[in-house]
Amino acid sequence: MGKINVLDKSIADLIAAGEVVERPASVAKELAENSIDAGASVVTVEISNGGSTFLRVTDNGCGIAREDVPVAFLSHATSKISGREDLSAIATLGFRGEALASVAAVAHVEMLTRTAEELAGTRYGIDGDGEQLCEDAGCAVGTTIVVRDLFYNTPARMKFLKKDVTEGNAVAAVVDKEALAHPEVSIHLVRDGKETLHTPGDGKLKSAIYAVFGKEFTSGLIPVDYELNGVKVSGFVSKPASARPNRSMQNFFLNGRYVKCRTAMVALEEAFKGTLMVGKVPACVLHLTVPLQTVDVNVHPAKIEVRFLNEKPVFDAVYHGVKAAVGKNDTPRELKLSDSAAPVSRHLEASGGRQLHFAAPAPQIIRPSAPPTPVPARMPAPAVGTEPLPAPAGEAPFRSSWYRGTPAAPDIECDDEEEGKPAAVPPALGEELVQEAVPPQPVSEKDEVPERLIGEAFGTYIILERGGSLVFIDKHAAHERLIYERLKARGGEADRQMLLEPVSVTLAKNEYSAVLNSLDACARAGFEIEDFGSGTVLVRSAPMVLGGSGVAEAVMEIAGYLAANKTDLTTEKVDWLYHNIACRAAVKAGDPASPRELLDLVHRVEKEDVRYCPHGRPVFFLLPRKALEKKFGRIP
Repeated sequence: MGKINVLDKSIADLIAAGEVVERPASVAKELAENSIDAGASVVTVEISNGGSTFLRVTDNGCGIAREDVPVAFLSHATSKISGREDLSAIATLGFRGEALASVAAVAHVEMLTRTAEELAGTRYGIDGDGEQLCEDAGCAVGTTIVVRDLFYNTPARMKFLKKDVTEGNAVAAVVDKEALAHPEVSIHLVRDGKETLHTPGDGKLKSAIYAVFGKEFTSGLIPVDYELNGVKVSGFVSKPASARPNRSMQNFFLNGRYVKCRTAMVALEEAFKGTLMVGKVPACVLHLTVPLQTVDVNVHPAKIEVRFLNEKPVFDAVYHGVKAAVGKNDTPRELKLSDSAAPVSRHLEASGGRQLHFAAPAPQIIRPSAPPTPVPARMPAPAVGTEPLPAPAGEAPFRSSWYRGTPAAPDIECDDEEEGKPAAVPPALGEELVQEAVPPQPVSEKDEVPERLIGEAFGTYIILERGGSLVFIDKHAAHERLIYERLKARGGEADRQMLLEPVSVTLAKNEYSAVLNSLDACARAGFEIEDFGSGTVLVRSAPMVLGGSGVAEAVMEIAGYLAANKTDLTTEKVDWLYHNIACRAAVKAGDPASPRELLDLVHRVEKEDVRYCPHGRPVFFLLPRKALEKKFGRIP
């Protein structure tokens, strides 16, 4: 058995630092929170090379007295708490006394500080080897801390740092959260000599949101101000029309601290239930104020998770506050009436020739003009013995009969237990089916119907009568698979079209970084995206199959996927992008379609042997005449 040794202080400090300092963003968070706790009204964060080589935080807070400067870098040295009872009501952002000691253990740190009572400031230097200098210096009231060469003495940690742009975006995300948590503090972020964030510090949350996320995001917000059972909820939530495809823009702050709170998240989404489309979630910047004695913030090294003494008051306050705000402030989309527009249909003539225009039209894609295809009012069924229906140009003609003989398994056996169960493995369309144990029966001319389009069920399922069977085709699943195969074969770049106007998309910083790191994959999928700065990207071209609508939503969803699936498997990324584009571009359930469009889709399904959609759902199944007649008691 090995001998138990007491670790050297330097090694113990390195281990402890690993729990607090994971990357430059961790340092920025700890130092910025110290500045806010010191009463600063202005905090400036400057970084170079993502913060790994240079990070400086400057504030105009109260400063640190000369005799307290060396003590501040000792482990568990803090001015925030003094006794056990203070742990039950923590009102400050920091309280453990680990931040400065952890940073000094893995970097070269220099501090300049002065209190209002001192004539001269203090310049103090420290690193993993201990104190390096302590001398007088001229400086303003407040504190400046410079961190250089992070992880210089722990190369194992340094090699896990990401690219400079990724680490820089992580720092920006942390600074954004501090700006939203404390709108009364003017916060600046300078990246490689360029100021990328400047909040006014006027105490108005909406001003901070505008500075962090921009005009477009801010304009789609609804104010919330509610109090229930001692829990106060204030801030903003997105309008239902401005919902997002993921939760990356949900920001909750508890007593001025950014937290991940599942209770508040569930309450928020429950309050929006019934007002959002499926797959959409609301965005928010919500501040929760609760009694300090009812929450424990000392449950996670990063202090990002909390525990409540009772979660129900928090849930109720968020739920009722958001629901009341949405019911009161969510106004319908504005319509503009143009009297100068000429009537274009009977409906417009009946309404006095006025044409409706949405206030914010969807971005348009430049397409070559083509004459409209005439659509017959009714598609007659082909007679028995006639030639097959003509296929569109370039497509294979219909076969005279898809199925011969009596269809066998795997067909629908509409018995009482498994009525309507689809085939486990759909056969290829046009493939002859041979029934086991029962020889094929000849089909008389009287009974055979080569092909006849019956129509649609529920605006979703194409119903076709063919060779003694009914064929049900899910038009969305079929169209989605056809588009996916086309993109996969030709590549999204082949179908890319330039947008008339670039579309700006505001993203969370982790998504923003993920998109910038995957621009090549996005380009292969048909999206030309460029960095617009401060968490916003510009989309200049998009796949033509999207039709110009939903470009922003598609990019948001793609960004969420890229951020969640941090992998360098470019092929996998592009394949998922093809899935996403195909799903968005395919005809939707309930979309109207003419008989000729339905038959065209059937032709393509037959030609390309489509059996499953990209998500694995079956495209079609068969209902044989025998099973139908058995159900009606025509045959035993």
